[in-house]
Amino acid sequence: MASLSKEISIRASADDIWKVIGDFEAGPTRMASGYVVDTRLDGDCRVVTFADGAVARERLVSLDHGARRIVYSVVGGTLSPTHDNASMQVVADDEHSCRLIWIHDVLPHDLAKPIETAMIHGMEAIKQTLEPETT
Repeated sequence: MASLSKEISIRASADDIWKVIGDFEAGPTRMASGYVVDTRLDGDCRVVTFADGAVARERLVSLDHGARRIVYSVVGGTLSPTHDNASMQVVADDEHSCRLIWIHDVLPHDLAKPIETAMIHGMEAIKQTLEPETT
C-alpha cells in the first residue's frame, strides 16, 4: 500500500481554515478554487469534479471538530482504488498560522504517483485560495 503525506503552512487561523476543510459538502470547492470546479452531495457521498475532468466519489468516514480532522475514502469516480483512506487535519501553530496535514493511503500501489501529483497541485491551490494576500 502506498502511504502519501503532504504538509503546508498557511498564514491564517486554524479555526478559519477548519471552517472550510471540515465542510464535507462544499469544502473541496471552497478550499481549492479553480482546481476543484464542482462538489455536490449524492446520497452519503460527495462527488468532486476537478478542472482536468477527473471525478472522485468520496464517502465521509469521520469528522472530528475538536481535533480539526476529516477522514474520507474514494469509493468511485475516475480512479478505481481497491482501498483508499485519506485524512486532512488542521493544526494551529499560533493564533494567525496553522499547518494542513494531508495523508492518503491507497491500493493498488500504481495509483500512488497520480494521487501524489494531485495532492501537490491540490495543496498549492489550497494555500493560494485560503491564505490571505498581504499588502
